[in-house]
Amino acid sequence: MSGRTVDPRRVPRLILVGVRTHVSYMSRSPIEITFAVLVPLVYATLAVYLFRAAGDPDRLLTASVGAGLMGIWGSVLFGSGGAVQNQRWLGTLETLVVAPTPLALVLLPITLATAVIGTYAMGATVLWGVLLFDVPLDFAHPLLFLVAVPVCVLALGMTGLLLAATFVLLRNANALANPLDTPVWLLSGLLVPVTVLPAWTHPVSWALPTTWGARAVHAATSGGDVLGPLLLAAGLGAVYALAAVLVLGRVERRARAAATLALT
Repeated sequence: MSGRTVDPRRVPRLILVGVRTHVSYMSRSPIEITFAVLVPLVYATLAVYLFRAAGDPDRLLTASVGAGLMGIWGSVLFGSGGAVQNQRWLGTLETLVVAPTPLALVLLPITLATAVIGTYAMGATVLWGVLLFDVPLDFAHPLLFLVAVPVCVLALGMTGLLLAATFVLLRNANALANPLDTPVWLLSGLLVPVTVLPAWTHPVSWALPTTWGARAVHAATSGGDVLGPLLLAAGLGAVYALAAVLVLGRVERRARAAATLALT
C-alpha cells in the first residue's frame, strides 16, 4: 500500500459520501430490506418469550435491546462478507484495489453503512416489544443509552472491517460469514451475559470490542457502569481498525501476487 495516501482533510467527506452511497444502494436491495426488517423481529419475539419462560419478566426490555444488537451484528457480518463478494460479482473489486484511495477507506464506508442499516433493528425490536408484548420503556440511563448505541455500532463496524480485510482473499466470503454469526454474538454477550459461558471463553470475549459495546448498552438499559465499557469499546474498536489496515496491506499484496481477486 506504499504510495497510496489520501489527504486527511478529505477522509471525513470520503467516509460520509461512501456511507450515504452504500446505504442508498442497500436500501434498494429486496434481500437487504427483507433481512433487515424481518430477522430482528424474529429475534425479538424469541428473546421475549425465552425471558418470560425463564421467569424473568423484569428484563424484557433487555431482551428487546439484545435482539436489536443481534440484528445489527447480523447486518454488519453479512454486509461485510457480501460487500466484497458483490464488488467481485460486479467486476469492480480490482478497480477498487488499484484506486489511489487506500483499500481500508474503501471498505470502511461499506461496513459502516451495513451498521447504519442495522440500527433499524434496535428501534424496530424495542418498538415491537412495546406494541406487542407491553414491554415498559424504563431505561436506567436514557441519555447514556443514546450515546452507547452509536459507540456499539462503531465497535461492530470495526469488527466487520477486520473481517472484511480477510474476506478479500475468499472466493465465497459468505461461506465464512454464516458460521461466525452465532459464536460472535454469544461471545459478545449481545443477548445473554458472557458470565454464563465456559470460563475458557472469557478471554476471547474480553478481546472483542463488541463485548464492551454490548455491555455499555445493557448497562444503560438496566443499570450499571456505562462509561467504562464505552471507553473500552472505543479503544478496542480503534485497535481493530488499525489491525484491519495492516491486514489489508498484507492481504492486498498477497492477492496481487496470487491473482486471486477475480472470479476466474
